[in-house]
Amino acid sequence: GSPRGLSGPWAATPHAAQGAAGPGPALRRARSSSGRSPRGGRGGAVAARGGARGAGGRGAGAGPGRCAAGRGAGQPRAHVAQPPKKALPGGGRGQFVPRSPQSHRIPLSDGNSIPLLGLGTYADPQKTPKGSCLEAVKIAIDAGYRHIDGAFVYFNEHEVGQAIREKIAEGKIKREDIFYCGKLWNTCHPPELVRPTLEKTLKILQLDYVDLYIIELPMAFKPGDALYPKDENGKFIYHETDLCATWEALEACKDAGLAKSIGVSNFNRRQLEMIMNKPGLKYKPVSNQVECHPYFTQPKLLEFCRQHDIVIVGYSPLGTSRDESWVNVSSPPLLKDPVLNAIGKKYNKTAAQIALRFNVQRGVVVIPKSFNPQRIRENFQIFDFSLTEQEMKEIEALNKNVRYVELLMWRDHPEYPFNDEY
Repeated sequence: GSPRGLSGPWAATPHAAQGAAGPGPALRRARSSSGRSPRGGRGGAVAARGGARGAGGRGAGAGPGRCAAGRGAGQPRAHVAQPPKKALPGGGRGQFVPRSPQSHRIPLSDGNSIPLLGLGTYADPQKTPKGSCLEAVKIAIDAGYRHIDGAFVYFNEHEVGQAIREKIAEGKIKREDIFYCGKLWNTCHPPELVRPTLEKTLKILQLDYVDLYIIELPMAFKPGDALYPKDENGKFIYHETDLCATWEALEACKDAGLAKSIGVSNFNRRQLEMIMNKPGLKYKPVSNQVECHPYFTQPKLLEFCRQHDIVIVGYSPLGTSRDESWVNVSSPPLLKDPVLNAIGKKYNKTAAQIALRFNVQRGVVVIPKSFNPQRIRENFQIFDFSLTEQEMKEIEALNKNVRYVELLMWRDHPEYPFNDEY
C-alpha cells in the first residue's frame, strides 16, 4: 500500500495542475452539525471565550488594504491581559481525553463542532489510480470516520462527494453526520471570486454546503485558469494579498449557508490577529490548519489559538513522505522514533497511533491521509486508551521545531507565513 499519512497538497506537481480548469477553491477541512460533544467537555484546543485579543495589524511587506491599521512594523506589541482559563476535561495541562468515537467531537467557537479525527484525501493526481479516493472515503465512513478533509486542488472532490452520497443512500449516515472541510485556493482570493469558487466546489461534490471552508494559504496568486501561475522565466506570479477582504467574502458564504463554519490554514499569529482585529469582524476563524506532530508540536501557536478559541487542525500528523522535491528530509522519519515505538509497545499500539493520540489528547484535530484500508482502520483505533501525563511530556520533548513542509518555493511572497517565529 501507499506510505502512511502522506501529505503534500502543494506538491501537486505544478505542471500537472497548470492547465486545470479555472479558479476553484481547494476544500480542506470538514465540519459537521452543530452541538457539543455528548460528554459536554470542551477540548484542550479551546479556552475561555471572549478574551482580550492581541494587538495586530499588517507587518512589514504587507500591501495596503483594509487591514492596514494596527501595529506597524517596529512598534512594540501591546501587552494583553488574558482571562482565567476554564478547567478542561481530563484535567491538567489542557489535556482532553476522548474515550469513544461518539464523543470525539470538540466545539467550535461558532456553536458547531468538529470531529477530532478526520481522513486526509491529498494524493498525487498523477500517481493515484482513479477511484482510490472514492474507496478510501467509503472504507473510512464504515470504520467510523465522520470528518473528511479535502480540497479543490486535490482533483478528487468528485470522488469524495460520490462516496458521501453513496453512504447516505445506503442509510449508513445522514448528511449532518459528516463534517467536510473544503479549501479556497491561492488564485481565488479576490473577494468577487470566493463565492463562485465555493459554489464550484459544491457542484463538484454535489452537496448543498461544506461544514468548514478555509483559506488554504495566506498567499494570493494571480487569478486565472493556471493554479500555479508562472511567468516566462518560470517564476511564480503573485497577486496583492488582502486577507481581510478575502475573509469578508468567506463571512458572506457562511451567511448564505454555503459553509457552516469558516477558518484558515497556514496562518501565523500576525495573520490571525490581522483578521481578528479587523474593524467590523462578523465571525472569527474557528480553526487554523497547520503542520503539527511530535517533531513539530507548535507550542506557541497552539497556546495563542487556545486563548482565542481557535481549534488547531494538524496536517501531516504522522510526518510526510520523503519526497525531496517538497519535503524537508533533514528531519528523520517520525514513525521510526524510538520513544513513540516504546510507548506503543506498552499499549499494543503502533507509533502512528501514539502520534495521533498525542495530538487528540491535546485537543488538536488530526487528519492523517491514507488510502490503505488496513491503515485507515488502524488510524481510527485511538479512542480505547489514554496516554499518561508523563508520556505526554516525553512525546512533547521530541519537538525538534523543524517543519517537514516549508513551502520554500514561495518564501519570497510578502505574506509567506513561516518567517515569523509562530
